[in-house]
Parts: sequence; C-alpha cells; structure tokens
Amino acid sequence: MLTISRGSFRTCNGIQRRRLLQIGGAGLAGLTLPQMLAAESQADAQRPRRAKSVIFLFLFGGPSQLETFDMKPDAPAEIRGPFKPIASRTSGLRICEHLPELAKVSDRFSVIKTMSHHYNDHSGGAHFVQTGRPWHVPIGGGFNVTPNDWPAMGSIVKYFESQAAGVSDVPPYMVTPNFLGRLQDYKVQLRRPGETAGWLGRPYDPLTTRIDKRDAKDNPYFRSCTDAELVFQIEGLGKRADLSLQRVVARRSLLGQLDEARRLLDTSGSIEAYDEFRQQAMALVASPMTRDALDVRREPDALRDRYGRSLFGQSTLVARRLVEAGVRFVTVHYDAVDGYSWDSHRNSDDVKRHLLPSFDQALAALLVDLEERGMLEETLVVAMGEMGRTPKANQAWGRNHWSTLFPAVLAGAGVAGGCIHGETDRQAAYATTTPVRPQDLSATIFEALGVDPRARVRDHLGRPHPIAADGKVLHHLFG
Repeated sequence: MLTISRGSFRTCNGIQRRRLLQIGGAGLAGLTLPQMLAAESQADAQRPRRAKSVIFLFLFGGPSQLETFDMKPDAPAEIRGPFKPIASRTSGLRICEHLPELAKVSDRFSVIKTMSHHYNDHSGGAHFVQTGRPWHVPIGGGFNVTPNDWPAMGSIVKYFESQAAGVSDVPPYMVTPNFLGRLQDYKVQLRRPGETAGWLGRPYDPLTTRIDKRDAKDNPYFRSCTDAELVFQIEGLGKRADLSLQRVVARRSLLGQLDEARRLLDTSGSIEAYDEFRQQAMALVASPMTRDALDVRREPDALRDRYGRSLFGQSTLVARRLVEAGVRFVTVHYDAVDGYSWDSHRNSDDVKRHLLPSFDQALAALLVDLEERGMLEETLVVAMGEMGRTPKANQAWGRNHWSTLFPAVLAGAGVAGGCIHGETDRQAAYATTTPVRPQDLSATIFEALGVDPRARVRDHLGRPHPIAADGKVLHHLFG
C-alpha cells in the first residue's frame, strides 16, 4: 500500500486505467512506473507512515544552544553564560532554568544536540533547515525568496498529496502566523527563503495566514494579543487588513475576492498557478472544518492561557487545530520582528523575559494537549532554529552566528521521549559524535510521513532531484 498521502491503493493482477494515469502523473515528478510499483509492493513492510501530520516550530534567528538544551555550567565564565541548568525528567539533560515547563515534560521529547551545517547566514540557514538543501545564493548575498529556491518540505508533501488525492478541501501545507519576514522592519517587503515551493511551482506554495502588528515598534510575540487581533486571515484573500475570513465567507463574493488575490500575485506567476490558488482558496472558504480551525477563539480560555496569549503561543494552538482538521504540514514562525529576537548578538532581557518563556509555554502546552487528545502518536513535532550561537560571548554579552552546532527538539509519531542524541565538546562548539545535517532531518521527516526520501522531483529544466538529497534517516530517534 502506498502511503504518501491520505489516499491509498493496492496493486493486484492488473492496473486500472485511472491508476495508470495517476502513475503517469507521478512520472512527471521523476517517479517511474517500476519505482511506483516497487514502492507500493514494499511500503507495508518497509515504510509505514508514523505521522499523519507535522508541526514545525521555527525559531528564526538562531537560539543559543548554551541558553537552551546544551548548557555547560562547568565551562569558563565567558562561555557558560548567565543562566543555570535545572532538573528535568531526562537523565543528563542540562536544560535552562527559563524552560521550566519543558523540563516537566522532557520525557515526551528528544533533543538532537548536534545539528550542523555550513551556511552561517539567516536566510541561507532558514532555507537549509526547511528544505534540506543549501541555498543557491552565496552567504550574505540576499534575503528574499527566489524562483530557484529548493522546495520546502511542506511543498514536497503538498505535491505528493495533490498527485494522489487531487484538490482537497483541506490545504495540505500551511504557514502561520505570517510568511517569514513579513513583520520585520525593512524598507522593502521581506520574505525569507525556505518556506515556499521554489522551482517546484507556485501551486505548491503554502497557504499562509496573516496577522498584523499595531505599529512599526510593536512586537506581538512579546506581549499578550487581543481576540480582535487574532483573526487568522488568509494572505491575499482580503483587500483590507480588517477584512477577515469570516466576512469573506459571509459575503459569498468569492469571485471579487479572488480577483483581488490575483492582482496581489507576483506578476511572474503563471495562469496555472493562479488557477491552483483559486481552487485552494475556494475549497478553503467552503470548508467549515478548515475555516473553523483558524478561529482560535473557539478554544476554552484555560487552554489558551496554557499556550500563552502571545502571538507564538496562539499560533501554536492554531497549528494544533489545523492538523486536527487534516492539514499535513504546518509551519509556525517565531519571527524576529525587532530585527534581533533569537538572533541575540547583544545582551538584553529579551531572551529571559520573552523568548524563552513564550517558547517554553507554547511547546510544553502543545505536547500535553496533543497527548491528551490522542494525537501525539500521529503528529510529529519539530522545534528548532536555523543556527546556534558562538560559545564565546561578545563584548555586549551576546552571542554571534554559529551554524556549526545547534539543537533541535523532536516529539510524537513514535519519537522516543526522554532521550538525548549526539554529544558535544566542553564548550558546546563542536559535535564529538557524527553531526546531524539538515538533509538528514528532512529525510527523517519524510520517512515519518510515509514519503520515500529517495523519491525524485523534476525542476523546470526536467532534471530529477532527490527530495532529501543524500540525507540519512535517523532511525534511532524512534522507540
């Protein structure tokens, strides 16, 4: 049985015409008939689908390993930092004192301490960890997405989903609360690379929500948000910032709204891309399940308080609602609205007062909430940044870029909880065991979803590319 989507089918003594057409469509992505049949015949034994969905919590800017999950209290003062470790449910885990809720539930997650790549740059790193491929733009050479970017993991999932199941009333891939970079203060509109479909084509971009900030100096990640603010609109469906999805539905004027969305699309987008967008948008607006999933106000106040009323906390709760509705891949961005946030070059109270507490509260609440709903075993949760921080602090007692070593947290979908994977040196500078590369993590995520990491997709020139490059599945993560 092939399990790269919600749809499944068996091969017996023959192939129906409809099935042959499906295989032909998959062949456009570089999957040959023998490959497809081999995948079907072996999938039950070799590739069970552990996860129905993925929630990817992306902490943009690069959280410090030394202030989170790889503390070195015995290192010299200029290395160990101002925070202290506390006890947790995981033997040997030196977790930060400002992550007390995660310490209480560390038996539900595993920590990879040895993530590593060579792209010591925010945009390149964001691209690398969300796609499993290094960015084609040189370090320091750009900020924005390009048509030549590699497809995001969510876009690959969306592609296979559409090949097997066609247009669904539930979008396979969503990004919330905004596309990465939207709230950052730059003179030009910024959209960081990594979350889009790139050369795979605009039809496989994520459906993205939109939340505005109050003014140029506002940071909704660092404060409680009101219900009036937490209307998760679909980017491109509303002409005005105050035109909510509910009002779009109530007006039943899809044509006018979609014409407006068409004008907002990049002029380089194809008619096919627009038609795909229109189908998705119409299905979304017509789907009560998905529409309701975006309304976080339906949740009890007590549960919303557990997640935290910050933008990250409430967006994480929306992600749980989306996967509950059937969305396969949801990315939640913790963006650097102030230009720094997790990118802690300078010492401030933000890490202690806002960043660590809001992350701690949201992730811990998500794991417990999923477990209580019986969803943790079918939902893979990943939390990470695109890099770590230098072991040695700078003069302002901040830490600079360090992509050589950084942590990732994984939970659910059979991931063994209460475990630490990989060892690091005394200064949290280098891995002393084999480092884990972004392509290894992406291969593992695809494997968990039942997607063959060796599958290939073709770019606009017809060249086949493996979806996980040379990534190796981290089988040891699973219990």
